[in-house]
Amino acid sequence: MDETAKPLRIPPEMAIYAEKHEIFDLVQVNLFSISFDNNIAKVPTSYPPPHESGLRSVCAIMSTPCDLWIKLIQQRLSKIDCVRRGWVLEGIPQTREEALSLQEAGVAPNHVVLLEAPDAVLIERSQGKRIDPVTGDVYHVTFIWPEDKEVVQRLERQKAGSEEQLVAQLMQHHREVHALRKTYRNCLKGIDADQPHVDVFDQVLKYILSRHCSVAPHTPRVLLFGPPGSGKSLQAKLISQKYNIVNLCCGELLEAVSADATNMGELIKPYLESGQQVPDSMVLQILTERLSRLDCTTRGWVLHGFPRNLEQAEKLQESNFIPSRVFFLEMTDDVAIERVTLGSIDPVTGERYHSLYKPAPSPEVQTRLQFNPKDSEAQLLRELKEYWANASSLQDLYPEAVHINADQDPHTVFESLESRLTPTHPHDFYINTSRVKILFS
Repeated sequence: MDETAKPLRIPPEMAIYAEKHEIFDLVQVNLFSISFDNNIAKVPTSYPPPHESGLRSVCAIMSTPCDLWIKLIQQRLSKIDCVRRGWVLEGIPQTREEALSLQEAGVAPNHVVLLEAPDAVLIERSQGKRIDPVTGDVYHVTFIWPEDKEVVQRLERQKAGSEEQLVAQLMQHHREVHALRKTYRNCLKGIDADQPHVDVFDQVLKYILSRHCSVAPHTPRVLLFGPPGSGKSLQAKLISQKYNIVNLCCGELLEAVSADATNMGELIKPYLESGQQVPDSMVLQILTERLSRLDCTTRGWVLHGFPRNLEQAEKLQESNFIPSRVFFLEMTDDVAIERVTLGSIDPVTGERYHSLYKPAPSPEVQTRLQFNPKDSEAQLLRELKEYWANASSLQDLYPEAVHINADQDPHTVFESLESRLTPTHPHDFYINTSRVKILFS
């Protein structure tokens, strides 16, 4: 790949057209078929306990510390092939704690398949497995045996434990599986694995492609509005982490461009240094370029800090960057003043404190706290006046926007946002990948 090439830009019209004409749904079905057709050869012997799975497994890293292997999984799933095509994860999690850790890291499957079979069948399959060291293909002395004599001669016995060890591992799995069922109860399907592998495969595929559980890969595009102090930055960060979408703060984006040695950076630098407002045409040019990049078009985005008025919002729509969710975080001016003007920062650690909600931990820290002049009450009142002068017209432009009470604990606000981010209609957005997790009994 040419490292000097410009970032790939995808016209926003492409995603809107694809969603309108259900092209995403058609592509999704095709990708599911291709993905499973490529893996069908590895499915036949994938029904023993988790450590004996026949699918390509990431179990080899299970001896690695939990936070490290979750990071490894995150890194792998963030690559472009997983983002575009989706993924099948097997062997992890094996406990509820692992499942919750994955969820906290943003690894959330759309479908979970639990393959179940009697312990006696699982033990028999495990002990009868043979591996071709050349190809890595898995066979079984009873169920699947190669016709090629040369392959037969080089087969090796699976390095499995004794029957007692297998029984102990199965007992451990049975102790954990109930909690795993509860964790994934909204997307889990149990399937009998004690039948021909072709039948198992058909049932798994039917479940994934069924209308009831199908997911449309429509890209999430979220707009956050709210007065100063309403917590837009924090909520955008939480949404970005939860749903693995791009967090875009317009102010931070402008500062980043200004720091670059580019023509646009040089043009907007005087405005930022003098505290003047950057012209809308420049802001829109910078913002649309960023929203057209591959990460935004494939993963989605959450935007705050722009638009600030009706004219900016209309220009954003004219550029075909149309949000699929709009939220207004609401609070009174008195609460905003209390939140903003009583805040301070420790110049040594960079930690933020608040006189009421998060006071300094010691007199030493208290003496060195600094207050940002931009957070003065006079400046805040001007910003509040500007916000309320434009809020009504913005609300009229987005009549389906959701209004959230921001005068609550931040996590309570996020729960309210999250409950309304869950799609309720086939044409609502979903996270834009097909993700399947396979568990074994």
